[in-house]
Amino acid sequence: MLELYHNAVSTCSQKVRLVLAHKGLEFTSHEVDLLGGGQHAPEYVKLNPNHVVPTLIHDGAVLIESSLINEYVNDAFPEPAMLPADPAARHGARLWPKLLDDKIHPATGVVTFAIGPRSILLRQPKEVREANVNAIPDPVRRAVRRSVIENGVKAPEFAGALRTLVGLLDRMEKALPAPAGWLSGQAFGLADAGVLPYVLRLDHLFITSAIEARPKVLDWYQRVQALSAFTTGVSEWLAPPMVGMMRSNGEAVWDEVAPLLEAGPENS
Repeated sequence: MLELYHNAVSTCSQKVRLVLAHKGLEFTSHEVDLLGGGQHAPEYVKLNPNHVVPTLIHDGAVLIESSLINEYVNDAFPEPAMLPADPAARHGARLWPKLLDDKIHPATGVVTFAIGPRSILLRQPKEVREANVNAIPDPVRRAVRRSVIENGVKAPEFAGALRTLVGLLDRMEKALPAPAGWLSGQAFGLADAGVLPYVLRLDHLFITSAIEARPKVLDWYQRVQALSAFTTGVSEWLAPPMVGMMRSNGEAVWDEVAPLLEAGPENS
């Protein structure tokens, strides 16, 4: 019934797998090699013209855009419910995916490619690297991707993107009820599943101290990681060498990143 085109490390893939796992849904897996340019393959672009993952196929219906996929999954498979019953609370929960799509995801791409897989990409033949960058449909994203690969954390886009991610943590710290609250209301839901990959990404890039400095965010993060759905939907897909490489690369540039954290979040 379900086929998922995804990538283990992709934040958007992680949020969809987390929702599928929380609902106990199995799927046929098609992993897409993002660093190798698999998202630009003509057959895949027929499914997802945005050249991104994930793409979910359910009974022949092709579904794209991770936040909308999660809404679809929650509608098609309503148990357990992952949105509050109260309309105002549902609106509040849906504001988190909107924030992620509008501001957080673009900033995460900047921070990720400036630190995480940059060393792998720089070892690729230049013509391969350039071909994959040039295949990005959006010219703004294309230019930013080229900038962060070439310049790393010294790229002009990096500091603002990092402050945007710190701003997400501050929003969470303010919004999370204590003790043991959820962004989605009374229980783990779509908002929590959506936000988790971005907090996880900061951890994987050795920016863990920003999480630890916010007690409610840290408590929330530990509780999400304790869920069986996290194991099934996220951690079991992650190759330890890839996570280790990302953390090592983050540690290598920590002296340049740490002062930027002290500058405070970007106003948004």
